[in-house]
Amino acid sequence: MALVAQRSGVSPQTVSNAIHSPDLLAPATLERVRRSIDELDYRPHQAARSLRTRSSRLIGFGVRSPIEGTSGLGMERFLHAMSDSASQAGYRVLVFAAPADGEDESDCYAELSRERSVDAFVLTNTYRGDRRPGWLRQRGIPFVAFGRWAARDTEDWVDVDGAHGTGAAVDHLVSLGHRRIAFLGWRRGLRVGDDRARGWREGMLRHGLSARGLRVSAADDVDAAREAVGGLIEAGVTAVVAASDTLALGCYRALRDSGREPGRDVAVVGFDDSAAAALLSPNLSSLRQPMDEVGRGLRPVVTEPDQGTPARSGARDADSRADRPGERRVHGAGRALSRRR
Repeated sequence: MALVAQRSGVSPQTVSNAIHSPDLLAPATLERVRRSIDELDYRPHQAARSLRTRSSRLIGFGVRSPIEGTSGLGMERFLHAMSDSASQAGYRVLVFAAPADGEDESDCYAELSRERSVDAFVLTNTYRGDRRPGWLRQRGIPFVAFGRWAARDTEDWVDVDGAHGTGAAVDHLVSLGHRRIAFLGWRRGLRVGDDRARGWREGMLRHGLSARGLRVSAADDVDAAREAVGGLIEAGVTAVVAASDTLALGCYRALRDSGREPGRDVAVVGFDDSAAAALLSPNLSSLRQPMDEVGRGLRPVVTEPDQGTPARSGARDADSRADRPGERRVHGAGRALSRRR
């Protein structure tokens, strides 16, 4: 750092600010320091920083198997976006295998906190009554949930607004002249799927259209979706909004089985904009989840934006919580939502 400071004609503290708090510097100064960093190929020494700050610079992320009957296609993009965002703040993501859904994960968190000194955790597959947030909060361990289903007033979460996405799909289809728009989703009770179904239903009501009898459910499987949607196709629907690209592909097969052409005879909109769906059906319209925005939304929750150090849950007082926005919405096809304490 001393060499970068000398080359730039600034103090070591200014170099540190350029790395951790660039907004504190004048643009010309920041540019000069960054140019010196690039020329010297300088990289902060993580081991020395960890000793000084007592921080491992690690964020724990437990990977679970997808819930049966639902799609896990967006998780790879989410993990990449989260890792990239954490890296920009000088952190690394430690991925570990989480227990099966419904099992207690506290032993995993305790071991990682004790033996790896993990600074914070990102939770996925949250649900009402989820015990993980309470366990982490009681021990002062920072965390953020990807999913708002366990959210309370004191919790941080980032999520994709699936209802906005499917509602936007209905708006688009109505603008093209469709009136009988069906929804092909997962079984009721899966909160992500119910959220996407809600957006479709509210979109139909917004345009004065009846949704009665136009929702069917299937596991996230092409053949199951093909069988489930066949009756609606024969009943004369002109468009289908699907809760995932896998379900949309099943709808494509059902249409071709009946001698109809997807897009020409019946419009189909998927959800996830997955690479596999694009490869199998290049013309499939699909809602893209804004995973890059979600990844960026995670970072300020588990790190202090001004110092790059862990933000301990429960450590902020009421005044500092009042300074944060109650909810921030980033618009997109399936827009990102976030909540701060």
